[in-house]
Amino acid sequence: MTPEALRWRDEARALRAGQQMIEAEQAMARARALAPGDPLIAFLHAQLRYELGHPAADLFAAVARQWPDNLDAVRNQALAEASEGRPERAVGLLSAAVQRHPGWAEGHRVLAALEWVRGNTAGYDASYAVAVGAEPGNAALWLGWFGAVAQLRDWPRARRIVAAAESDLGPHRALLEARLFIASESGDEAETARLLALTAGWPQPFVRIAAIRHALRQGAPDRALALALPVAERAPASSEAGQVWPYVATCWRLLDDPRAGWLDGEGAFVRVHDVALSSADLAELASLLRTLHGFQLPYAEQSVRGGTQTDRSVLLRHEPVMQRTRAALLAAVEDYVATLPPPDAAHPLLGRPRGRQLISGSWSVRLGGGGFNVAHSHPQGWLSSAFYVSLPQPEQLGPAPAGHFHYGAPPEALGLGLAPRATIAPRVGQVVLFPSTLWHGTLPFAEGERLNIAFDVVPAA
Repeated sequence: MTPEALRWRDEARALRAGQQMIEAEQAMARARALAPGDPLIAFLHAQLRYELGHPAADLFAAVARQWPDNLDAVRNQALAEASEGRPERAVGLLSAAVQRHPGWAEGHRVLAALEWVRGNTAGYDASYAVAVGAEPGNAALWLGWFGAVAQLRDWPRARRIVAAAESDLGPHRALLEARLFIASESGDEAETARLLALTAGWPQPFVRIAAIRHALRQGAPDRALALALPVAERAPASSEAGQVWPYVATCWRLLDDPRAGWLDGEGAFVRVHDVALSSADLAELASLLRTLHGFQLPYAEQSVRGGTQTDRSVLLRHEPVMQRTRAALLAAVEDYVATLPPPDAAHPLLGRPRGRQLISGSWSVRLGGGGFNVAHSHPQGWLSSAFYVSLPQPEQLGPAPAGHFHYGAPPEALGLGLAPRATIAPRVGQVVLFPSTLWHGTLPFAEGERLNIAFDVVPAA
């Protein structure tokens, strides 16, 4: 590789880190022209094209031929094929790859996810069964298979997979965690208590979350708070703290502790902003987003019910209308941040830097009649959002608060019956901004289409 090619490659990486995606792709294209035989540059160029929403399947295919040991190129080619409207080809590529490499856990994960979202609800995980037969001692395969099934809450099947894994692997800490997950999330409180006693003191964040959720289900918010608060206070801005802050908020509300208001801002941290886009922009944006919702079902790990959610970060795409949308939304974020209360180092929202923000994820949700989002939070974010692009007609929604955004209410699975702090009626062209640690969701509506963009932002390093 020539020094000039290396310089352009590094320039492209720096631009991508700053989310200057179009400029990053142009720089990487120059590097590729200067070093056409370099497989890493070819891979990075294909990845940038994919992230921008350009056709990239052929580029990844060329990388796979040039760099046959790079299974990431095969995975990304399959993802690109699916995004370009060829899901059958994507599944074929991954099926062939996992037959050649049965121990490739990532390949099985992506294959199962693609099979599920394209509607193969009966055989989406078939490759895992074949693979563990070929490599019964491969713990990553067993755990991946368990995860694929458990996130769909198919508890009988998940139990069978864990039992089979225990037969092949013997005692295994991760399988004990898997049994704890099943017990906790299926409502077997006696088994949850037994397994929590066995895992007491384990450092894994999931074990702590399971203990917190169990305490809440048992009507012991004080015990849940004693587990959650030290984690949140130790490093308020960490990802693990991001997981537990919503539970801390719930505990404080249940205990009538005034710190609940300090954390959630008594609703003041949830704000609605008009976004500087024209009606023509919104119509063009809606048309573009509809083309990105090509699957029958949402990915299993998503909060969507009765609709679909896109995968790649939509606000990083190349289309001019998406670029205008991104700029307008980030301007709304700047306005929000500029009016926050003074810094408070102990607070997960107020304690973070307030300079430039980066998008840490963005996606579109399309819901049909009866669709909604279950209550959830975004542990990896700082600020989160809901931007409304297209909504049902008022007469299609049903009686208020049908279709509203709600916040503050924990997931129904906890059985707490805690009401939302408030609901907000969506309006086309408006964005709701709120702390990522806040429980939030949407209420079902009767009929029509609800189309939005959601995104998380984090302070730039």
